[in-house]
Amino acid sequence: MVSFQKLSRPRIVTSAAIAIGVVLIYFGFSLAQTGDEGTNLPSAIERLSPADDDRVLRQSEIVIDFIDGFTGVLTVDGIEIETSRLDELMSSGNTPDPGEQVELPPNAIFDPGNYTLKFLPTDGAVIEEFSQGVHRATVRYWPLVEGETKARTYTWEFSVD
Repeated sequence: MVSFQKLSRPRIVTSAAIAIGVVLIYFGFSLAQTGDEGTNLPSAIERLSPADDDRVLRQSEIVIDFIDGFTGVLTVDGIEIETSRLDELMSSGNTPDPGEQVELPPNAIFDPGNYTLKFLPTDGAVIEEFSQGVHRATVRYWPLVEGETKARTYTWEFSVD
């Protein structure tokens, strides 16, 4: 035979508190933004490195990974960085042999095969290294088929220790 204990006020209050806690935890997890959802990037940009508010080293590379069909131009601290297309560097008649090192110019490189724009501060570049402090980067981007007249911009900041 089953016996039931009388419901007391402390048991009802404790049970209600546990139930409310479980509901709040559920809503907290369901409303949380993680990964790419929390970045607020434009739909044309899949990934940025360094991301907004990241802390990086002086020689860190900036990488903008566009969705297919987009290109852009990078500006850092008000300095527009000249961009070279990787396919144009390779089509100059100097097709490298497998395993051969390719000399890239010290500016931003757009890879149309992967739709990435990369800039690495290096000797001879307009920015040889990032100084300590906060840096503001802007990418002006547009669909390749529509041209630069349809350009939009995205700005973010990162800091160097």
